[in-house]
Amino acid sequence: MSNSSLLERRKAAVAGGVANATPLFIEKAKNAEVWDADGKRYLDFAQGIAVNNTGHAHPKVQAAAKAQIDNFSHTAFQVSMYEPYIELAEKINAIVPIRDAQSVFFSTGAEAVENAVKIARTATGRPGVITFRGAFHGRSALTSTMTGKIAPYRAGAGLGAAAVYHAPFPIPHHGITVADAVAGLHTIFKTDIEPCDVAAIVIEPVQGEGGFYQAPKEFMQELRAICDAHGILMVCDEVQSGFARTGRMFATDYADIEPDLMTIAKAMGSGYPISGVVGKRSILEKVNPGGLGGTYGGNPVACAASLATLEVIEEEKLVERSAQLGAYMLDRLNKIKDRDDVVPIGDVRGVGMMVAFELVKERGGHTPDPDIVPKVVAAALKRGLIILSCGYFANTVRLLAPLTVPTDQLDEALDILEAALQEAAAA
Repeated sequence: MSNSSLLERRKAAVAGGVANATPLFIEKAKNAEVWDADGKRYLDFAQGIAVNNTGHAHPKVQAAAKAQIDNFSHTAFQVSMYEPYIELAEKINAIVPIRDAQSVFFSTGAEAVENAVKIARTATGRPGVITFRGAFHGRSALTSTMTGKIAPYRAGAGLGAAAVYHAPFPIPHHGITVADAVAGLHTIFKTDIEPCDVAAIVIEPVQGEGGFYQAPKEFMQELRAICDAHGILMVCDEVQSGFARTGRMFATDYADIEPDLMTIAKAMGSGYPISGVVGKRSILEKVNPGGLGGTYGGNPVACAASLATLEVIEEEKLVERSAQLGAYMLDRLNKIKDRDDVVPIGDVRGVGMMVAFELVKERGGHTPDPDIVPKVVAAALKRGLIILSCGYFANTVRLLAPLTVPTDQLDEALDILEAALQEAAAA
């Protein structure tokens, strides 16, 4: 089958509400490379949206999953337990920046966020949740409300869930300082909901879909202080930023704080669906037995893959590699930015290999140019590089190479990106 014939079948059989970033159908993948139904090779700098930090089909992860499948694939942890779930919880509890932690596992990031809110509401007896403009927490009814952007996530779906409020996120070059963001949070306390009614403040330490903006350390510490002052639980959403992507095991590690709860998913299982909530024992134990779980939550095959993923991160020193290659990518991007024959580039930013840059109207400025982004993405795809756009202003290109990408392929991808930026500028 070809891409075109499969696309016709997709149009007839699959709901249109599921969007596709490319017209490709992948038949084979290995580390940073994928091959489509037409036999064309691509460098994949999307990696399932930051899922395959260890690359496609890492041999150790695949072997662990296959070994578990040979034993059994499912029992439902709530019915009959199994050791991989316990071992994974032990390892996760040991690496998060939370003392005396416990974990519970689910299947998707949105499911983890929903359960974090449920845990916070149960533990505090309060209804309110505060998130941030530009945030992305999922597409379910609650998490799409928590997401700080209407289109496309809840456009046409009517009013969102109750008791959810959005505070400004600090982006100084777009006019919102840390002081402005803190003031905006206090304004919510004055005009929308009292602090005593807020169960949780949920924040991505690095916004994902919002544009790869990192929350400044001082802002994270101020949030921690505000939460402590009002008995609010601080929830760090590490669904996209976790597991070595940012040059630390978790992006929260940069802030020198201890969150009350963390949500984890995506790269946790290297492509096998698993997510979780990890948090302080004193908080998680307030939920009654039976209040948490799910039929597929912490599936044994996904747990085995996740355990192997943690081993790969340690053995191949992917935290350190992420920091090293991320710095190299930023250097290359800044050199490209200085060229006068490419599309104007504004802010170039990255934390480890969570790297992005903005496309703008004028050189040296920050006025977003969302119209040029699809042209750059398409030009890159034509040359064999898969990249994704994102951003509150829809003008950001994000690069999510696997942390295991060979350096020659990284250079190949950056060369393709440079050519795509030149093509879009000349069009």
